[in-house]
Amino acid sequence: MLSNISISPQKWRLLNLSLMAFLSCYLVISSDAKAYAMHIMEGFLPVEWAIFWFIVALPFFVLGLRNITRITHEKPELKLLLALAGAFTFVLSALKLPSVTGSCSHPTGTGLGAILFGPLTMSVLGTLVLIFQALLLAHGGLTTLGANAFSMAIVGPIVAFWIYRLVIPTGKQRLAIFFASAFANLVTYIVTSIQLALAFPAATGGFIASFLKFAGIFALTQVPLAISEGLLTVLVWNWLTSYGRQELEMLNLIKVEARL
Repeated sequence: MLSNISISPQKWRLLNLSLMAFLSCYLVISSDAKAYAMHIMEGFLPVEWAIFWFIVALPFFVLGLRNITRITHEKPELKLLLALAGAFTFVLSALKLPSVTGSCSHPTGTGLGAILFGPLTMSVLGTLVLIFQALLLAHGGLTTLGANAFSMAIVGPIVAFWIYRLVIPTGKQRLAIFFASAFANLVTYIVTSIQLALAFPAATGGFIASFLKFAGIFALTQVPLAISEGLLTVLVWNWLTSYGRQELEMLNLIKVEARL
């Protein structure tokens, strides 16, 4: 009897997208959540710097909300792909490697969403991911949310978006996706190093010495992580071209195929 059941291609794509998003969230929430600091941990930044980064990040978040509202109203079919981009960021950014006091190294997962929907959309998705991680996994913190959002959800996606735009004219789309994702990861940690150096300048050498120390320690784990994230994002892109092709066509990211 099961052989007589037929599923339309559109329902099959939705089923695959839903399954991937569900499994992604399940794997993270059910994983061992040890109390390593994710991003910059709760209470680590001085109050003045915590407030400063909240103020800097807020305009991007507001613009991102407007952008998501426009996308969901104009193309409601993209809501599931939007959720998938958020789930991908949630999963990757929760895979942590302890690196330096007050923070850690991890993938970011923001490159894919920036390519699909633009950096403003990721400013919202990335911030929501950071909030859930702080509340559910004790990774990062609410007082440091502005700083973490600025580095991972704002600057990283902006870099990913423009690197993709710069490389895509060569016609090598997967190479563009790889570089966009890898550099989004690296830039996130350069910004984090800057934030920590501004808050904790070295007694000798000041900001520069502190930045070089933080960035140097991060580089030991972050460079291979960035390369790995770029490769993984390309694999996810290949999956999307098979099971979410219509959505990618709607976003003008791949050519529209003639259908009978």
